[in-house]
Amino acid sequence: MTQIPSNTSQCNVYNNMVPFTYFYYLIFLVGFLGSCFALWAFTRKDNTQKCTSIYLINLLIADFLLTLALPFKIAVDLGIAPWRLRIFHCQVTACIIYINMYISIIFLGFVSMDRYFQTINSATLYRIQKSGFAKMISSVVWGLVLFIMVPNMLIPIIDIPERQNVGCIDFKQSLGKDWHVLTNFISIAIFLNCSAIILISNFLTIKRLYKNKDCDEYNNIKQALVKIFLVTAGYVICFLPYHIVRIPYTLSQNDVITECSLKQVLFHAKESTLLLSVSNLCFDPILYFYFSKTFRSRITKTFSSKKEVKTANGGDGDCETAL
Repeated sequence: MTQIPSNTSQCNVYNNMVPFTYFYYLIFLVGFLGSCFALWAFTRKDNTQKCTSIYLINLLIADFLLTLALPFKIAVDLGIAPWRLRIFHCQVTACIIYINMYISIIFLGFVSMDRYFQTINSATLYRIQKSGFAKMISSVVWGLVLFIMVPNMLIPIIDIPERQNVGCIDFKQSLGKDWHVLTNFISIAIFLNCSAIILISNFLTIKRLYKNKDCDEYNNIKQALVKIFLVTAGYVICFLPYHIVRIPYTLSQNDVITECSLKQVLFHAKESTLLLSVSNLCFDPILYFYFSKTFRSRITKTFSSKKEVKTANGGDGDCETAL
């Protein structure tokens, strides 16, 4: 049965999307290249895997899912996607974007927590720092996030006439809208809990490292403090603005907020903050470099090998003694 939603016919919300696509192009290219390089580094790792590396590999898998979804969003935002592709984006690839977001948030929490555990060297916590535990908890996380998000793909949609001013929420039946609202509130709860874990773990790690600032390894400690600060700042910039906007935007989608101008403002605020969240695709390779010794050593070895080859061929010979 064909239904025409009333909210979009009276209020043109889904417009002026083209400027966002330029940023998505850049994020896609940089993120895809960084993820490919990370995949190459991780597939050449040693047989021993630490918890942090396992969590980062799961983060990398989520990033590849995001790179698959971004071209569909770009096509839809440009207005060049056929009608069936727009429906596919709303049912599948838009959900993949959110799967990436919350997988990233959860595993960033695990990485921060594991880094803190490494500073205290507690025998009590030794078991949960084993790779077997990390693989088990990673499977649980994927199962939980997919259980929350996949119904948004599977719940049947309504058939609406093909036209320009239509959003993904307009395809949803009443059950789909209810699950969408429930998903948003569960997702916000995940964000708040993981944010607490990240902030508390990083604060405790900084506190513990700062106590040792007068020891012989001061330079290493200083570098570790800078890394933790950068990771925390990147997390806040990428994910906090989106979750501030998420609740009022969800209310506007379900016509709790009905004023057209406010709906337009909330939609563009959501799209702007979603762009920040997706930019974690470019941020993650930096995270791999800072927190994965395997990734860092692989990059160092690669570029060192290139430099040695260049020196052997007669280039930069004067620098050899300095190295």
